[in-house]
Amino acid sequence: MKLKLRQERLSDHSAIAALILGAYRDISYSNHKEQIMVERLRNSDAFIPALSIVAENDNQDLVGHILFTKIQIRNQGQSYQALALAPLSVDPRYQKKGIGKKLVLEGHRVAKELGYNYVIVLGIPNYYPKFEYQFISKFNVSLPIKISAANALIVFLIKNNYLEITGGTVIYSEAFFG
Repeated sequence: MKLKLRQERLSDHSAIAALILGAYRDISYSNHKEQIMVERLRNSDAFIPALSIVAENDNQDLVGHILFTKIQIRNQGQSYQALALAPLSVDPRYQKKGIGKKLVLEGHRVAKELGYNYVIVLGIPNYYPKFEYQFISKFNVSLPIKISAANALIVFLIKNNYLEITGGTVIYSEAFFG
């Protein structure tokens, strides 16, 4: 299967919502409202069009989507621009074929191009470390919500730049949580 990655279009919105619903349908930790969060984020200042990326198959069907939005990490009176990765969605019929990996890596590439260094994800602890994500607790970074330390990870897209944010609090857009 040939896969095409591209920025989402307005005409993709309903297909993305359906894709997200299908991807999270059987996920026990999901609130099954990820598609609503995506719509809120699209309509917020946190949205970066270039970082809402879809994967199309040979038939031009959407089989994957990833979204990165603006957040901040505040530490000792300074704010560092960062991104939140959420959600990553792959049609269940196409999972375990490397589509999620391609979306994550493309998102990282675009984020670096746009000058971002930090990405936070609230996700599966055995999936994201293969992309060099590390637990945020290692860097004394905290979240504004209660979540298991095993599910809060960060990646530094520009290597050897992590020391500047040892410590701090992640500040999400209001649209992230509704």
